[in-house]
Amino acid sequence: MRRGREIAAVSDVSFDLAAGECLALVGESGCGKSVLASALLGLLPANASTSGSALLYGPGQDTGLDLPAADEATLARTVRGRLIGLVPQSPAAHLTPVRTVRSQLAETVRELRGVRGKELAEATLAAAARAAFPADHLDRYPHQLSGGLAQRAATALALVGDAPLLLADEPTTGLDRDLVQRTVDELRTHTDDGRGLLLITHDLAAAERVADRVAVMYAGRVVELAEARDFFGEPGPRHPYARGLLAALPERAFTPIPGMPPELGDLPDGCAFAPRCTRASAECAQLPVPTDGVACHHPVAAGRPSADVCEGSGV
Repeated sequence: MRRGREIAAVSDVSFDLAAGECLALVGESGCGKSVLASALLGLLPANASTSGSALLYGPGQDTGLDLPAADEATLARTVRGRLIGLVPQSPAAHLTPVRTVRSQLAETVRELRGVRGKELAEATLAAAARAAFPADHLDRYPHQLSGGLAQRAATALALVGDAPLLLADEPTTGLDRDLVQRTVDELRTHTDDGRGLLLITHDLAAAERVADRVAVMYAGRVVELAEARDFFGEPGPRHPYARGLLAALPERAFTPIPGMPPELGDLPDGCAFAPRCTRASAECAQLPVPTDGVACHHPVAAGRPSADVCEGSGV
């Protein structure tokens, strides 16, 4: 809800995520990626509403917990940190400002792992090392940390519970390339141990490094869902917008997609990407129905070389 108007930040999103799998959710800022993560954890603003279902299955469970329907007590005591870990997009806002990083990590280790006594200090150090957080900074307060250190502190906290599902919302923000690779590799290890990872990121290089599948969002909808090996290799993305994202990378064509994403409160009736797409036609005035993982009236034909992006992306 914005100024008395209902704004659909995320619409008709549907995907599954298996244990031991990493799904990378990519797209430009404002497309709804972080809103989706907040909805799953019940962290939306009070004036927001949700519909639909998101079923979370714990180890050995045949009946899933419907997250949007769960009450706050269930989310707080059972889901957050225990069944779903979160690496937040804005880590400084999720760290307690009046407590040191060591204190917050120790409390989380104690609560989620049941570690007490002399072993707690050692387990706290191990939790920090897992996210490459330097031990000599553990006694600092959040306001004394750089953006990259705050990100690593938040990642360390998220990994403590070894939750069956981890939501990592821009976990590489503020990190140099070496730390980006170390962080995403640690997240991949978390996944390889049989847990699910939803990686929300602008960093397509990080997504390529660890993802099994890629979901591309545009204007609140998933426009393509593909295997990562096909998306980043051959035949490449089939949706014009997804091809444009790859073409904008410095190591590829380094050509930006023209124009700007639409405002979510002023979306066209049909394809939201049509104003930026050279493949658009009169048919695009109708909302495309996803077919074979692609929501587009004029997808690039499967098997077409991924280097041929100009016609598909409008660049």
